[in-house]
Amino acid sequence: MTTRFGAPGTGLSRREFLAATGATGIASLAGCSAGGANEPAATSDTPTQAQTDSPDLPYTSPPTVVNVDEQGGEVTMRTQQARHAVHPLDTMGGSVEFPRVWAFQADDNDPSVPGPILRTTEGNAMEVTLDNTDGRRPHTIHFHGVRKTWENDGVPTTTGIQVPPGESHTYEIPANVPGTHFYHCHFQTHRHIDMGMYGIYRVDPEGYEPADREYFMTIKDWDSRVPRKWAGEADFTYNSASRNPDVFTVNGKSAPRTLHPEEGSPIIVDEGDSVRIHLVNGGYMSHPMHIHNHRFQRVEKDGGTIPEAARHDMDVTNVAPAERHTIEFTADADPGIYLMHCHKVNHVMNGTFYPGGMLTGVVYRSVMDTEIFNQLMEYAGYST
Repeated sequence: MTTRFGAPGTGLSRREFLAATGATGIASLAGCSAGGANEPAATSDTPTQAQTDSPDLPYTSPPTVVNVDEQGGEVTMRTQQARHAVHPLDTMGGSVEFPRVWAFQADDNDPSVPGPILRTTEGNAMEVTLDNTDGRRPHTIHFHGVRKTWENDGVPTTTGIQVPPGESHTYEIPANVPGTHFYHCHFQTHRHIDMGMYGIYRVDPEGYEPADREYFMTIKDWDSRVPRKWAGEADFTYNSASRNPDVFTVNGKSAPRTLHPEEGSPIIVDEGDSVRIHLVNGGYMSHPMHIHNHRFQRVEKDGGTIPEAARHDMDVTNVAPAERHTIEFTADADPGIYLMHCHKVNHVMNGTFYPGGMLTGVVYRSVMDTEIFNQLMEYAGYST
């Protein structure tokens, strides 16, 4: 699989990225993440001793786009315990790490939080096998947006179907509603989403016309006590009513790690590009997402195309829990680096440090050889 630099989607190739930076300093560390984020490290409502004293766990990798059409309409989603480096460095209020998450792993890819982006085409169907043979608790997968049979809804309470540890189950998911959708585990939903079991499901309409740059982003708020509890590092009684979000992410990372070209989700553009971003809220709070110095239009919401007569230029779109907003803009600003962030400003923090949290940026390729870009890469852990 070709490595792309930038948020999941149509970023730069490694060769393009190195040419844009114009220096051997960054190039020499291409693919190297400070903090060892890809190295293994040591390590049901109340975790058992066996659940907390598990062998060494892998670290998650960034979410990847899985073209299910190219796989004959089939994908296997395994459940995997892992560690998750939200921001592994001591810059800008770090480090931030979840010692235990429950991740989805598509086929032979690495486990990721959010889960893999499952992409198909209108009129096709997916066979999604939830492989829980190595799991320690029941799981399901519920898909928003598309119309499916009762037994494929993924809700154990109303279908009677759950996937216990040691078992597998195949869901038949028709791609009959084009647009950007959301999937997540629906077994004890409040807890399993907060442990990382969620992702994007994309159905391209027939005759889909791609933009010059297309990116996928899942935003989320977290109560970091939950993953620490399941790692045996926090002693508290979980109660969703007293949930206290203190970590805020874009594609599972907090700034400045969000700007890391491989581990994070920078929106890399060229002057004049048409840019399409699929935004999904995997959390429990609304997040007003703002882009600096660009005006965009919201063209889809929850799988529905917004009529052209109803569109208007804007620079903030408020994404409620489980909502999906697709926005489009032209990269026509003075070439530079411009923030994209939640405008609940306390969500743009790592602890008491500002800025951090739910923040990434629009990065013009033509300024990637500048000193300020190099400085941002150092903060993100991708530096000379």
